[in-house]
Amino acid sequence: MGSADGPTADEPDGGSRKTRDTAVSERRFRFLVAGYAVSSYGTFLNMVALNLFVYETTGRALAMGLFMAVRLASGFVAGLVVGGLLARFSAKSIMLWANVGQGAVMLVLILAPDSLVTGALMAVSVVIGACGTLFMVALRSSIPEMVGEDRRAWANSLSITGRSMAMVAGFASAGVVVSLVGYTAAFLLDMATFVICAVTVALLPIAGGKGAGSEAGAAGASGASGAGKGEKEAKSGPRWRPVAFLALAAAPGLGLMVALRGVDAFGSSSHNAALPIYSTSLDASNPAVFVSAFWCVWALGNIGAQQVIQRYTQRTGKTVGALGFGYGTVVMSAAFIAAFAGFPLAVTAVIALIAGAADGLTEVAYTSHLQTLPATLRGHAFGLSATFENLGFGVGMILVAAALDRFSPLAVVGWSHGAAIVVAVVFLLRVAALRRAEPAGPMGPGGGAGRAGLRKEEAVEGRPDRGDRDGAEVSRG
Repeated sequence: MGSADGPTADEPDGGSRKTRDTAVSERRFRFLVAGYAVSSYGTFLNMVALNLFVYETTGRALAMGLFMAVRLASGFVAGLVVGGLLARFSAKSIMLWANVGQGAVMLVLILAPDSLVTGALMAVSVVIGACGTLFMVALRSSIPEMVGEDRRAWANSLSITGRSMAMVAGFASAGVVVSLVGYTAAFLLDMATFVICAVTVALLPIAGGKGAGSEAGAAGASGASGAGKGEKEAKSGPRWRPVAFLALAAAPGLGLMVALRGVDAFGSSSHNAALPIYSTSLDASNPAVFVSAFWCVWALGNIGAQQVIQRYTQRTGKTVGALGFGYGTVVMSAAFIAAFAGFPLAVTAVIALIAGAADGLTEVAYTSHLQTLPATLRGHAFGLSATFENLGFGVGMILVAAALDRFSPLAVVGWSHGAAIVVAVVFLLRVAALRRAEPAGPMGPGGGAGRAGLRKEEAVEGRPDRGDRDGAEVSRG
């Protein structure tokens, strides 16, 4: 239902029909984002409620760590297989059953007798971790088909805005919900959010996944052969790994970009683990105040950045591109380091606002960048990216937890996010080098041989000729 399905320019009513099709696609996507935001609220609610329940049930902090480790490991495995699933099944079916699975496992936890609660908790951690990754990859990889390739930055920004608002609401309300109505009611509310999202997905026509690769056949003979090869490999179960790495090799510098995302996740683990400790040092009697306030201000910055990005892309027809991702990562990491430097609260609030805005920028730039890949490779790239992110965050939580016993939060966050800054600088230098090495062609810089990396897919995916700057930048780094 993207713009590619609209009428051609020489049709008498082509312009108005295309406008109507775009409006319908965007309206449907807004409904999908609303359902996604509701389920995201449930996700962040259960991150707090389930951890509290695990600790209360077992009485051991180690159990909470094990619960989180299983959840991350499930997301790690799901990231490896989701590309193959998208080659076999539609994105709609994956998104639908991901929500059904999460709602069902919460019901199992609610109904489980006391003797089976521990096993039910482990099942919850497995299903929530895996299904969360499956839904996210299916959504992000299918956005170009859902709203049109030229509107993907707007769609990414809208979905990130919904998720950020849901995160604030989930974290802020979790303690209140648990204390007022108890764990069972909190789990029922959580289950209801997944049911609402599942119903939303079921009612909407959602493109992407199985069959999306056939669109690449229109790109030309070489494009069809490349896409056909990717699709053939994607559908042969034992060969999903080469396809995933082929996705990273599809454009120069893309593998480094995904690696930077994993290192960034490693840095994120440090401030997530260090915030409660730092907050306790500021106010031991009520440490939750600083943590809640920090994330609320962070979310305001994130949401504000999405509004700016949406207006920028609407006015210019361009997206922020690879450079936006690199610079945004540097600013975000530096801001998180500064947040633990002991500045006055007013200054720290400004720093949190900047961190949120930069985080929003990197999220949109990164997602839009990967979406310029051919449909047959896109799901594998997003899946492999999710694997790197889960690996980075999981390894980070282990190392950071050990480091915080010996070093200050500032030191731990400093070297964790410092690593992200170093890799981001390498990435930016790589992008600059590729641009300098790219000869000018008949369409100016980027029009010649330097664009060959994605030339065969441009008819469907890149479309830099429509002012889609990120489509051009994928071939550069």
